[in-house]
Amino acid sequence: MRKVIYPGSFDPVTFGHIDIIKRARDLFDAVVVTVAVNPTKSPLFTVEERVHFIKESIKDFTNIQVDSFDGLVVDHAKSVGASGIIRGLRAISDFEFEFQMALMNRKLANDIATIFLMPHEKYTYLNSSIVRNLASLKGDISDFVPPIVQNALKKKFEGNN
Repeated sequence: MRKVIYPGSFDPVTFGHIDIIKRARDLFDAVVVTVAVNPTKSPLFTVEERVHFIKESIKDFTNIQVDSFDGLVVDHAKSVGASGIIRGLRAISDFEFEFQMALMNRKLANDIATIFLMPHEKYTYLNSSIVRNLASLKGDISDFVPPIVQNALKKKFEGNN
């Protein structure tokens, strides 16, 4: 069975992330979408909330699992029996960082491949930071995130101007 993980902070999950999940699902037998705990970031949503948002957003998908981890991505990939790590590339600006991470992961675990997938072109500009910023300014985010995330962001930013 060809199993991969798709790690990320997903703070929050966007339609761009979901597009990558769909693409990975079509290529592999099983995909584990895994919310990473990153000690260098201060997320807006808890790990549990982010896992819940992803599960709700992809509840009709098959061959997808959602979990979280704290530590090295390659260690988590091994622990779930994955042979690859999915990374989304939106633009050239993503490539340098992702390329360095892929080489480091290869050094740490040569048997775990990194697979780069591009989202649909309509999501190439989209990221969680932009969505959070737009939501904080009371902008319409309905084209960018699932309804469960829209509602959660609205609640987070109620009363803020």
